[in-house]
Amino acid sequence: MRVNPEPLKADLIFPWIIQGILLSTLFIFVGTCFIYGDQIKQTLPEDQRLVIRSIFYVIAIVTFPMTNLIRHIQLRLNQTMPFSGLPARSMAKNRYLITIFVSMSLIESIGIFGFIMYIIGDTTNSLFIFTGLAVLGMFLYRPKLNEYTRIVEALTNET
Repeated sequence: MRVNPEPLKADLIFPWIIQGILLSTLFIFVGTCFIYGDQIKQTLPEDQRLVIRSIFYVIAIVTFPMTNLIRHIQLRLNQTMPFSGLPARSMAKNRYLITIFVSMSLIESIGIFGFIMYIIGDTTNSLFIFTGLAVLGMFLYRPKLNEYTRIVEALTNET
């Protein structure tokens, strides 16, 4: 059964709010670094920062495909996992909200790495690189109407 996607757009308000809040926290981190930068910096020796920065880059590189895999698995589970009690659209809305929250939280962690690097004495370049990667990830894993529509269709056909 084909579902009209137009009425479903309203269901994506909360996923967009979650993304907006997490995106705002990234900009709050950057603003905090510029406003209170001298007061919050705890300078570590360069060799220690290099090790931490390298570890954070590896984690960031691994986080993107891992987030994509987790999101793919969650989307498939959203479509196939049995449900009880709630109507199909409500169940799809709840499941998709969790999927978006998990994706955005994983990607948000990359932006936090930049904040941490700045606090331990690294330059603003690291702050901007990690924040930029997080913003890119939030764009890639943003709420999408076609994903949500497929979940609603699958759950509607299941009933």
